[in-house]
Amino acid sequence: MWQQVLFVVWRESVEAILIIGIVYAWLTQSGARTGLLYLWLGVAAGLGLAGLFGVALMSADSFLAGEAQDVFQAVMVLLACALITQMVLWMRRHARTLKRELHAGLEKSVDRARYWGIAVLVAIAVAREGSETVVFLYGMGMAQLQMGGFAGFLTAAAAGFALALLTFYAMQLGSRLFSWTWFFRVTEVMLLLLASSLLVSGVEKLIGLGWLPAGIDPLWDTSAWLDDSTGLGGLLATFAGYRAFPAETMVIAYGLYGLTVIALLRWQSRRVQAPVEPAGSPR
Repeated sequence: MWQQVLFVVWRESVEAILIIGIVYAWLTQSGARTGLLYLWLGVAAGLGLAGLFGVALMSADSFLAGEAQDVFQAVMVLLACALITQMVLWMRRHARTLKRELHAGLEKSVDRARYWGIAVLVAIAVAREGSETVVFLYGMGMAQLQMGGFAGFLTAAAAGFALALLTFYAMQLGSRLFSWTWFFRVTEVMLLLLASSLLVSGVEKLIGLGWLPAGIDPLWDTSAWLDDSTGLGGLLATFAGYRAFPAETMVIAYGLYGLTVIALLRWQSRRVQAPVEPAGSPR
């Protein structure tokens, strides 16, 4: 479980740090240093909003009991799966133009001397990444971690954030060491595998609640070749939803999710095939 926590915090923190870095660089290079105060106010506000969302989420869980709590947790797991998928699609669409879009918003705020616009822009970005992280961690079992291994959870989260800072620093050294394009492509694949793992967990919960039929259970048994509780099998179970003896409904859900993601990626690729006009080009 700690591997999932580390990866999610790392990936989400990189995105938030990237946005903050773009805004910081633009403000310093353009001479609008007055906006730096509003930048950090936006960061603080975004973190505060994400924290409040986390408190509300955990409070809602603590008020529930029995089957209602199980249903709530199943819904959050499936919501985390959907949000990860949406996030990957959003980043694939906006990655090439993210810097230009941020610069355009910053120019409008500075031209109109509305520095609070910078704070709002950053706060929304940080709160979005932070809230997604809260949902992802909850979906992966944050409540259970808090009850049985909160120290390990905090360590993994801190390690993920530290790794994000190192990643951002390394990528600023030049493309000879790292490539933002390859970073997002590789982590997109890992995120989609993680989303499929959450989908399997959610379907398992719904089957256990009797909300979904299991079908043939198990549909097969590959535990003799690859056990899903230890070693490579355990790692695949954590990051890709592998099950040595899955129920038929789980296999169907996994397959449908994969086909849906492939269809969405192909549809999106067709939409962005038109060349993107480089920033600063004459109109």
